[in-house]
Amino acid sequence: AKLFKGKKLHGDVEVRVEQAEFSEMNLVAQANGAFSVDLEVLRNGVKVVRTVHPDFVLVRQHAYSMVPGGDHRGLVIGLQYAGVPSVNSLHSIYNFCHKPWVFAQLVRLRRKLGAEEFPLIEQTFYPNHREMLTFPRYPVVVKMGHAHSGMGKVKVENQYDFQDIASVVALTQTYATAEPFIDAKYDLRVQKIGTSYKAYMRTSVSGNWKTNTGSAMLEQIAMSDRYRLWVDTCSEIFGGLDICAVEALHGKDGRDHIIEVVGSSMPLLGDQQDEDKQLIVELVLGRMAQALPRTPTPSPVRGSPAQAPGLPSLAGEPPQRSLGGGPPQPQQPPQQRPPGAQQRAPPRQSSQGAPSGQRGPPSPGGPITPCCATAWHGLIVSFSPPPFPSPPMAPPPPSKSQSLTSSFPLAEPARGSASPEEARAESIRSLRQSFASLFSE
Repeated sequence: AKLFKGKKLHGDVEVRVEQAEFSEMNLVAQANGAFSVDLEVLRNGVKVVRTVHPDFVLVRQHAYSMVPGGDHRGLVIGLQYAGVPSVNSLHSIYNFCHKPWVFAQLVRLRRKLGAEEFPLIEQTFYPNHREMLTFPRYPVVVKMGHAHSGMGKVKVENQYDFQDIASVVALTQTYATAEPFIDAKYDLRVQKIGTSYKAYMRTSVSGNWKTNTGSAMLEQIAMSDRYRLWVDTCSEIFGGLDICAVEALHGKDGRDHIIEVVGSSMPLLGDQQDEDKQLIVELVLGRMAQALPRTPTPSPVRGSPAQAPGLPSLAGEPPQRSLGGGPPQPQQPPQQRPPGAQQRAPPRQSSQGAPSGQRGPPSPGGPITPCCATAWHGLIVSFSPPPFPSPPMAPPPPSKSQSLTSSFPLAEPARGSASPEEARAESIRSLRQSFASLFSE
């Protein structure tokens, strides 16, 4: 949150950050666009639940892991249900919940680019333990489930151990993958944050076969066209990734093997972490400016300077959230307009032809103060619904009373009457008086 302190959107809207883990969140979303997010925060050792309405979300945590209580896919679905924009996109975050699903995209890229340009490791997928009988060569690395950061990985030396691991997979009741063990000289990390690229080389010191586990020496290396091709191609999956990294192994035989791609939940490495954090901040501000366009404050109509409380809303303006915690005010449906155009909706006309903004006192809620938690600003206007038009009176059937009625026409509504209902009531009273005077004679 401190990285966004003092940052402003469109030059004048302050950005306020609410930071929490998935385990501290809950939400409810409705089909009409209304939603709320509850955060459990600790204050003086006491859990307090706060309700917020985020305009934008930055996800830096795995949404699905093997740790107890690590399945947070429901929250991702809820945010997508509410239509909250995010980095990376919620669509891609949900697709990253299963690593074999992501690897299937890498298989497609290898078919497109070729094995030389995109050297993806050979991997076998098992939906369950039943088909885990043997593997073409050993040693082999078996990965169980949707684990992250080295969890659920086992190095198998021979066929007998492979069958033993198959029985363990049966207990987990999940899928598994197997890939040949690569005797790596070092592993590679090629990351992309927006338009910034970095490449790292990590050499294991502890001697662990997992090069990303234990002590290791990290060194930033030059970006090559080959590395750039890898990460640029991977950043196009699932509709586009603003933050992503490609993990690869460089074997002692001199060959590279791409093993996976990670999204916005990737950890930051090396001495460039502060710079990477600032890159993420600038990226988020840029995506917020695109997702939450600037809403200019409309100027008052000429000839009525005291009309500010009743200004018409802008065409295409996103629904404003109530600042007082109540339900959102009803909004007009957005109108389609070309991108970048700022068009004011014409003021609604009353039955006398005057703009609705010139009738009636201001809303009883008092002046609305801008809130730094929302990226939309300006006045929030709620127009009262127009009076319901009176149904047309059907002509009475021809009879004797019709001639009498025609002798006494309905009184015209008085000029400047408050509403058509009062004018109709006055006409009915005049008609009654006319009939009364007729029959009294």
